Amino acid sequence: MDKAKFETSNLTAGNMAKLAELFPGVVADGKVNADLLRSYVGEEIFSDEAYEFTWVGKRAAIAEAGRPVRKALRPCVEESKDWDTTGNLYIEGDNLDVLKLLQESYLGKVKMIYIDPPYNTGNDFIYRDNFKQSREDYDEQSGVFDEEGGRLFRNTETNGRFHSDWCSMIYPRLVLARNLLRNDGVIFISIDEAEESNLRKICDEVFGAGNFISQLIWQNKKGGGNDSLYIATEHEFILVYAKSKSDLGRFYELYSDKYASRYKDEDEAGKFFWDTFKRKSGKQYYPVKCPDGTVLELDEDGNPISWLRSKARFEQDLKDGEVRIIKVKDKWSVQFKQRMPEGKKPRSIFTTESVLSDKGTTSTGVDDVYGYFKKDVFSNPKPVLLMKFVLGFGAGKDDIILDFFSGSGTIAEAVMSLNAYDGGNRVYIAVQLQEDIEKMLNSSSANAKRVAENAIAVLSELRKPLYITELAKERIRRAGEKIKEEAGLMAHSLDIGFRVLKLDETNMTDVFYAAAEYNQEMLSLFESNIKPDRTDMDLLFGCLLDWGLPLSMPHTHEVIDDATVHTYNDGDLIACFAERISGMVVKEIARRQPLRAVFRDSSFTSSPEKINVAEIFKLLAPNTTVRVI
Repeated sequence: MDKAKFETSNLTAGNMAKLAELFPGVVADGKVNADLLRSYVGEEIFSDEAYEFTWVGKRAAIAEAGRPVRKALRPCVEESKDWDTTGNLYIEGDNLDVLKLLQESYLGKVKMIYIDPPYNTGNDFIYRDNFKQSREDYDEQSGVFDEEGGRLFRNTETNGRFHSDWCSMIYPRLVLARNLLRNDGVIFISIDEAEESNLRKICDEVFGAGNFISQLIWQNKKGGGNDSLYIATEHEFILVYAKSKSDLGRFYELYSDKYASRYKDEDEAGKFFWDTFKRKSGKQYYPVKCPDGTVLELDEDGNPISWLRSKARFEQDLKDGEVRIIKVKDKWSVQFKQRMPEGKKPRSIFTTESVLSDKGTTSTGVDDVYGYFKKDVFSNPKPVLLMKFVLGFGAGKDDIILDFFSGSGTIAEAVMSLNAYDGGNRVYIAVQLQEDIEKMLNSSSANAKRVAENAIAVLSELRKPLYITELAKERIRRAGEKIKEEAGLMAHSLDIGFRVLKLDETNMTDVFYAAAEYNQEMLSLFESNIKPDRTDMDLLFGCLLDWGLPLSMPHTHEVIDDATVHTYNDGDLIACFAERISGMVVKEIARRQPLRAVFRDSSFTSSPEKINVAEIFKLLAPNTTVRVI
């Protein structure tokens, strides 16, 4: 039997192994000969000078992306909605650690990522990662959120590392995000002018400059701005990069309801409407014979009629039913099936001037949420219209969408709304830190303080902890019910649920990771490798991550001979974590021939018992991989 590791992979070691495979001489004694590598790729080395983008702390930020963590995602069924049937995930915790935990389960599976990271304006809070500087420097420079060393800090412009800290925050997260994207995947990143140029350089490095798609310009405000010193800024940027541009399909944004309503007819080839075949000007002139013998050749002014297509194409289309000749108000009319185009190309600049191109503003985002709470409870939430716009061409109907700065939960509402609109089955993974709203009161602007007070009032009335995650979950619940009600019969299969998972320390005790440091007498003092406060569900989801299985598959459990047995996704994994497991339970699990089986190590008190388990599986389920924890 194997032993689970419950530690994320060392991506740095993996990268080194790939280099060694491509260029065996480049890696020696665990180190990379950078000059030799540059020679292998055809670069002539004359000096150490090179065009590069760097900042204080960059090397540490790069190293952090590959550094393993020992963490767990603990399921919270009671805080979830439709746990048994939903495909959506809401994960609470530091997104750097969460992204590391998701590396195996969602490697290369996410079609679209959208993030709206903290802007670096000198007032906004950004993540403080442990690898960047000492705790003493942290406390002195930034004014921490809490005495435990909270993960957010105010990065003021007086900080000598104003840009460096922000770059160090975003870099490892983008490296890990890229790993999760499919080859045909795409990432959208909202940003303002403060770090736009730096973000562009970082993305060129992480995703490759050749995979840059566009820099969209979104008009996020309209009017006002008279208090601006020089120019009233009414826009933000959305950077768009592909995982691999050569694998990325074409982009077509969704049509508005008004435009789509024109295409009222439908056949096996798709939607269409009957449009006139006659053109005011052109080069296609020929007589068309009507069913009663009338010949259409000249218009009412005696000029030759120009037709849309050539005579040969017209005759073939007539045979195929793509063209018809009918009477309209006692006059013959030649019509063709004007088919709905595959889509409209998104434009790099989009404003709020028309219904077709309206993507909402920051005020629209506020209104979206206000309807659920009758108060402003989020600062500058992104509008649902904007999210539906990027989802409309960034993700297909059955794709996974990830937002690891999910904030107010707009991405969740947008996914549900779009699924209700087009019958899609998109699922989202939303990740958000448990920011304490109450502690923001002492360090916010007047408007932000007002919003925080509103949020506290709402959560207090709901008797929920004062975290932004609690507010976002409630917004998603209410939005889902509203969307389902408005969709009516169309929403019978609409997924408006989500599984809540919370980041925590590892499920395992220290002895699990360092058993070699203890002798047998010392090991006998430990009853179990597992922390006493962990439940079966905690352990199950720890195993899912360790084995690289998705976290949203169906799960059932049953009691067999006084032991609870968990079956995940109809046999992808069967687990039993009972304190004592009888031979009958082991045999029953083996008879079901799961792909994987896992047990608690301490459930078997002797080596012969463990050997017996291995023999049972060898006999009844030889293809099952068995592990103990």
